[in-house]
Amino acid sequence: MESLRELYKIGHGPSSSHTMGPSKASKLFLKEFPDADEYKVYLYGSLAKTGKGHMTDVIIKQEFAGHDIEVIFDPLKRGLPHANTMEMFAFKENEQIGYWRVYSIGGGDITVEGKGGIKPPEIYKLNTFAEIKKYCYDKDIRLWQYVQEVEGREIWDYLEEVWTTMRHAITEGLRAEGVLPGGLGLQRKAKTLYGRNHMDESSATRENRVVCSYAFAVSEQNASLGEIVTAPTCGSCGIVPAVLRFIQERKDFSDREILHALATGGLVGNLIKHNASISGAECGCQAEVGSACSMAAAAAAEAYGMDMDQIEYAAEIAMEHHLGLTCDPIAGLVQIPCIERNAVAAMRAIDAVRLANFLSDSRKISLDMVIKTMYNTGRDMGKNYRETSEGGLAVTYTDEHSMDDAAGEAAENNVRKGDE
Repeated sequence: MESLRELYKIGHGPSSSHTMGPSKASKLFLKEFPDADEYKVYLYGSLAKTGKGHMTDVIIKQEFAGHDIEVIFDPLKRGLPHANTMEMFAFKENEQIGYWRVYSIGGGDITVEGKGGIKPPEIYKLNTFAEIKKYCYDKDIRLWQYVQEVEGREIWDYLEEVWTTMRHAITEGLRAEGVLPGGLGLQRKAKTLYGRNHMDESSATRENRVVCSYAFAVSEQNASLGEIVTAPTCGSCGIVPAVLRFIQERKDFSDREILHALATGGLVGNLIKHNASISGAECGCQAEVGSACSMAAAAAAEAYGMDMDQIEYAAEIAMEHHLGLTCDPIAGLVQIPCIERNAVAAMRAIDAVRLANFLSDSRKISLDMVIKTMYNTGRDMGKNYRETSEGGLAVTYTDEHSMDDAAGEAAENNVRKGDE
């Protein structure tokens, strides 16, 4: 597995696979072929079908600023090796001098077909939770200590930067007001949600409201091209920060304890990324929101000082109960249902920790088992439900609005006929 630096990436939304990945590919391709006088980029699969909503073409053109660049959306291309495939061409005096086929595999990561040196090195030699758990038991260390052993003490400096960015996204998101970009006319809700308390509010209601407001804050920042941390993706970036910010305030955990929690949650995210997928285009929203929920549950369990079995069980519960979750963003935007899903998953992560605290000794499902199941479920899922906006809420919303528009047009015509 790769470093946690490749999982927790600091960058701008709205999508790790649709903006951060293509952005990285564009930078590298331009560096490889700087002397071309013309560039063309073809987007296929999910990149073509929801790229407009994710502003994929905008970010590519920004990276090629000052150059002759054409971005072509081709949603009909078949036989793709990956749901997020793009082809890049470089020309000089009408002759092709460069070509890459790139796969945006989630979390801002890319692979280039037939080209070495792009993929970061794998520094973790143990690639299942069972292996890691045995190793930690044998050495009598916690999961975060295993991360430190592999990554070195300098990982804490990076995770401190990650935590600072997460907290800043919450703070900025709670202050911001107005309508999110993209054309849906969706109002920001984090500030209102955070401030809408009542004198007779129960502690449970307050917990849900505050946790949700934090998740909304980060997710709305992501939707507005704000700076966030992939945890593990842009579309699921609100869950881990919301959970960790809430439990830190509730239990007065130190920042060092939160960094240990981030390391443990990151280790779970790495296992999912390595053994399954964190890409909504490949495995649906279960791979994004489900993975983030699992990471948040493991992180919170670590902060509470729970044992290895309890941490594993919390992460397993969180993932298991997201199995089959579709990725069906309306208009291809990371807004509906994505933002609310971040809030619901943050609450679910906290509940998973509480359940694991009582029942870890009676469980039958391992974390490795549920990760494998998630991947198989995602591969069996119809393509319409894997970030194409061709199924689920995306289609229902479009159909309903088309009916409303037709009804409105008919009513207007009737009025005109009456006037005549």
